[in-house]
Amino acid sequence: MFTKTDIEREKLNQNTPFFENVLAPNNEEQHLLFALKSLGKLPEGFDGQLFLPLLEHQNPKIRCLAIKNLGKLKDEKYLTTLIAFAEIEKNTTTRREAVSAIGRLKAESTIPVLSTFTKDTDPKIILQALRGLLYFKEHPDVKETITSLAAHPNEIIREQIEKEMRHTVPSNPSKTQNHRHSPNPLKNLMVCADVQDVTKVIPDESIHLTFTSPPYYNARDYTIFQSYNAYLDFLSDVFRETHRITKEGRFFVLNTSPVIVPRISRAHASKRYAIPYDIHPRLTEMGWEFIDDIVWMKPEYAAKNRNGGFFQHRKPLGYKANSITENVMVYRKKSDKLIDWNIRQYDDETIDASKVFGEYEKTNVWQINPATDKVHPAIFPPELASRVIQFYSFKGDLVFDPFGGSGTVGYVALTHERNYLLCEKEVDYVRQAEKKLDAALFPTLMPRILSLEELQREMSERNCDL
Repeated sequence: MFTKTDIEREKLNQNTPFFENVLAPNNEEQHLLFALKSLGKLPEGFDGQLFLPLLEHQNPKIRCLAIKNLGKLKDEKYLTTLIAFAEIEKNTTTRREAVSAIGRLKAESTIPVLSTFTKDTDPKIILQALRGLLYFKEHPDVKETITSLAAHPNEIIREQIEKEMRHTVPSNPSKTQNHRHSPNPLKNLMVCADVQDVTKVIPDESIHLTFTSPPYYNARDYTIFQSYNAYLDFLSDVFRETHRITKEGRFFVLNTSPVIVPRISRAHASKRYAIPYDIHPRLTEMGWEFIDDIVWMKPEYAAKNRNGGFFQHRKPLGYKANSITENVMVYRKKSDKLIDWNIRQYDDETIDASKVFGEYEKTNVWQINPATDKVHPAIFPPELASRVIQFYSFKGDLVFDPFGGSGTVGYVALTHERNYLLCEKEVDYVRQAEKKLDAALFPTLMPRILSLEELQREMSERNCDL
């Protein structure tokens, strides 16, 4: 048996007989897999012929690793072999690796075959071929191929093409320079006004994180809508504006769940509305990229009992589950840039200070007890806000809650050294929030509560452009 250290040593020694033995096709599969995975970066002059017999191995994982290692050599003399393999291989993962190996050659001679692979039925094959073609994106034939893919039925391929086309447009450097910063008048502020009016005053790309739980459809006296579509339209308007004021690549976390509108009499049925699932396609259409679905799980005692009838009669079709979960849907403002880019906008001191230490929830099921409030009938617990704010923002960031309620997001943001911006039109809730925020700010500051007119005036006086 050989070790990874043996492989590294013999690579340096260019010991071909050693590798002829290690990569012999009749070796045990586990030994072949270990050897192929352990090869790492191959030195110049490594004998690619050693991989060719393995391209016919019955194990697709071995074929895949063999073609991957052959591709590492970036030797154009194997182009014919790579093309032939990609054309006949049945395993989709291995075939994609072969197309990737062709692209890694970075040779103009690969343009015709890679262009052919962009007509494949497997979107991942097309994406691998496109990746190779982009080395020659100024080539007339490649430009033509890229243009032809702009209307491809697969959304990921279209997004990749759109991304390449956007790169031809100069970026706005001010957005990058101001990524960490937000207008000072918006920091640690609660606005007593309708959120649809407030967001119109907020400049583009001001917010780092939005965490909110919107009012449920016709479940409370303060949330009466003429129809469910009108309710969804209202949320869409708010979240579209939230998208505009959110900084590039930053997060929007939405806590909601299906809601039941009670029946009007025993002769009628109650109606359940799947809010998270109905609002989701609207969010993605407006430019929010879906990232994660987190389940907030409450204790069983927290659920309203829907099992009374079934408990007594046990008749099929009459079962109704007690709901002990809510959805916490995580979205990111769509960006060509990876999350690493967002992180790099901060200095090392801020990054280190914002790290999440100690135990944390590793799954997407968060078991958190609900919270109650004497004034507001539907608040979420500080622990829920605490996790979201720590996981999706940095210290000094501006955290927005368009439905601020009794101020939980603001209070928790302050405890984690973030700034908050809250909107709430119900005066009683604003007063309750003021008490929470006062406790967090005391004795340094007093809570800032402004009307819409006061906010407009302050933004104008400080020359905060929309």
